[in-house]
Amino acid sequence: MPTISQRGEQMPASPIRKLVPFAEAAKKKGVKVYHLNIGQPDIETPQPVLDAVRHSDFKILEYSHSAGNESYRRKLTGYYKKFDVEVNHNQIIVTTGGSEAILFGFMACLDPGDEVIIPEPFYANYNGFAVAANVHVKPITSSIETGFALPPIEQFEQLITPKTKAILICNPNNPTGYLYSREEMEVLKQLCLKYNLFLFSDEAYREFCYTGKHISAMNLEGMENNVILMDTISKRYSACGGRIGALVTKNQQVLDAVMKFAQARLSPPSFAQIAGEAAVDLPDDYFDDIKAEYQSRRDILVSLLNKIPGVYCPNPGGAFYAMAKLPIDDADKFCQWILESFSYEQQTVMVSPATGFYATPGLGKNEIRLAYVLNKEDIRHAMTCLEKALEIYPGRIN
Repeated sequence: MPTISQRGEQMPASPIRKLVPFAEAAKKKGVKVYHLNIGQPDIETPQPVLDAVRHSDFKILEYSHSAGNESYRRKLTGYYKKFDVEVNHNQIIVTTGGSEAILFGFMACLDPGDEVIIPEPFYANYNGFAVAANVHVKPITSSIETGFALPPIEQFEQLITPKTKAILICNPNNPTGYLYSREEMEVLKQLCLKYNLFLFSDEAYREFCYTGKHISAMNLEGMENNVILMDTISKRYSACGGRIGALVTKNQQVLDAVMKFAQARLSPPSFAQIAGEAAVDLPDDYFDDIKAEYQSRRDILVSLLNKIPGVYCPNPGGAFYAMAKLPIDDADKFCQWILESFSYEQQTVMVSPATGFYATPGLGKNEIRLAYVLNKEDIRHAMTCLEKALEIYPGRIN
């Protein structure tokens, strides 16, 4: 029988989705499952965005430009200008979700065997994109005790080799919710300029900052040829199924290379570009209520977590994720057990084991990620389930 590729063997399974069969089995038994495991907001997609797609009037669903519709790219320049990011429409390539932007960035900027440094814990799919592009992730560990602040510059320098070509950050961070400060962004700038590295910046959660101001990598002076911005409408407008994102850079060589990958896949989704263009036209105050809602959810979640004996959760500065340390032996076992063998008043909670967000073996075994994407009442019920589960979990560590 023919064998699959090494790439296929090495491609990691999703640590977020692997527990789905256990959640489905729990539901079949009549147990209500509170999904705090995945960043799928319950916020409704804006009506004007949906209406723009519903009321589209054309006779042929044509290919768009490989870089994306020019009308959409021109509108995006106005969107970025609100964040003091000055780009023209030719410096934006529309992608199939933020995922394709990350993959295109890896493939255009790194050769097989090259290395990218990523602070861990990090978005688990970065591992998958790295395998697909045949590049190596070099993790640098941030700690829950410091709230997942950027590790010292000396630790970065210890990891840099002739194969190191880039640093990748997510700001605000998934899975930790950490918001990088101006000082930390300047440290990254110094590193990239000193060692001639690309800075990949995933800014999917730009609008959701609660303690401090978001500093885009595109705001760093003197980094015009180093910064590759990866973006998406998925979380911003609660449009995860739209699959529309963008790669933004002022580096013309990178743009030319990415464009060849974009042409090879023909064009990004047409209906989603219509949705994205309508989203740019939303009023400036659109995010005010949504941001306030997420912040209040965060406050409730973090407060309730820290009231549970043996649990510690730092206060995340942005996005809609929190990492918590639990008094448990193994997060993977616990996250399966709470679905498979536990319920409280016919309810349980689904969370993500943190092991899948670390590249260093053995880390995250007593940590979980929670996405506060449910309403506040559901979050309260979910935290009650978590507290009751920890009281009887066989692998509890006191």
